[in-house]
Amino acid sequence: MSLLYRAGQVVLKPLTHAIYRPAITGGDNVPRTGGVILASNHLSFIDSFVIPLVAPRQVSFLAKADYFTGSGPMGAIRKGFFESVGAIPVDRESSRAAQESLDLALEVLRADRAFGIYPEGTRSRDGRLYRGRTGVAWLALTAGVPVVPVGLRGTQDIQPVGAHWPRLAKVAISFGPPIHPDSYAGMPQGRARRELTDDVMDAIAGLTGQVRADGYNALPTSPDEG
Repeated sequence: MSLLYRAGQVVLKPLTHAIYRPAITGGDNVPRTGGVILASNHLSFIDSFVIPLVAPRQVSFLAKADYFTGSGPMGAIRKGFFESVGAIPVDRESSRAAQESLDLALEVLRADRAFGIYPEGTRSRDGRLYRGRTGVAWLALTAGVPVVPVGLRGTQDIQPVGAHWPRLAKVAISFGPPIHPDSYAGMPQGRARRELTDDVMDAIAGLTGQVRADGYNALPTSPDEG
């Protein structure tokens, strides 16, 4: 655990809890040791800060490498902020971005750490819960680690799409019971990935009450989206 992350937790966690007073349930469902995936719905850019600040252990998310390379005082502040919440830089412009992202996530899990992922792939702009992409299941099955479903409610009101600054809003975060990859052993690989992913999305829907969308969410076409 880096000094920046520890400092961020000491400063940011009590500050954000005092301001937003988030309703947190199911924290005991997150294993305190070993590799684990926290798979969440995705409503706002702010989600990748909310989860690390309320989870009972350090959670790493991927973030655009650009966030870590800015110049000047604001660049240093932004880099420090992302490092303070345990973000991992990834080059989203790379031709191998998708596989490189999975490889980085696998390194985190094999180091017995927690990794956060959004199976929908990108933010839901209409509030519906979209079909999950199977990367989450590939990670769970490959690393042999459980998936904890996470349900976020209200984060879209903290920083709506297009907003530059956070606002006050009621936020609730629910951690569901772990889903273990052992239950899918013996299935053909494609079927195991699909069924595990669908079970994760069903669990997230149960935590959030979101209306389900039939298909996949459209992936961002601009580097500023997602």
